Amino acid sequence: MLLALDVGNTEIVVGLFDDDGPSELVDHWRLSCDPERTSDELALVLAQLLGHRGLRLTADVSGVVMCAGVPRVAAAVRALTARYLGVAPVVIEPGTRTGVPILYENPREVGADRIANAVGALDRFEPPIVVVDFGTATTLDAISGRGEYLGGAIVPGVEVALDALYARAALLRRVELVEPRHVIGRSTEQSIQSGALFGTAALVDGMVERMAAELDQPTVVATGGLSALIGPYCRSVEHHEPWLTLFGLRAVFERNRA
Repeated sequence: MLLALDVGNTEIVVGLFDDDGPSELVDHWRLSCDPERTSDELALVLAQLLGHRGLRLTADVSGVVMCAGVPRVAAAVRALTARYLGVAPVVIEPGTRTGVPILYENPREVGADRIANAVGALDRFEPPIVVVDFGTATTLDAISGRGEYLGGAIVPGVEVALDALYARAALLRRVELVEPRHVIGRSTEQSIQSGALFGTAALVDGMVERMAAELDQPTVVATGGLSALIGPYCRSVEHHEPWLTLFGLRAVFERNRA
């Protein structure tokens, strides 16, 4: 089996693939991303999750692929694979074969998860493509008609923006992120919900419109932990692929298997 790990600032998304079968996601889990967690603790958590499927970490996992935005957690995963699996993980980093030309001014600055999203999108859709990832940050990434990663835009994710709002506004309290009954909120709670959901959706639609002027009728794909919550309110989003990053990781693993 293949473990694919998307190590983000807030969560670690883990995907399980049949290493010898079709590129189908067998199972998936979300873990809190704790930089203080040791490699042994992380191994224990993964072993317990695999145990629910009747699998053993040391016996049934033959490969690991990872994109990581938290260096300490990435180091823990490397130590885990060395001790418990006896293999080196495939990591999206400079020198890793992805099959996607990076046209960023400094390719080393591109987040590994953004590259994984581009790989996953190109495996499923015809370019040009705009990938909208709703996570800790909301990122919009543009892929040219020739399959090149062009760059994109980064804005604070909806939860990050709300945390800043609560911290700076003494009279505002945390609310559940659900669709309000009206765009024009009839209470403070509804007003925050409207601004968070409809406001973020409008931001995405506006950015996609501007990007489309530089591309040629791009396909727009939503992914990320909050995509199911916000994506349906985005008029520009055509496809919802919540595990796009994991599928991109699987593709990168195949290209670097040797």
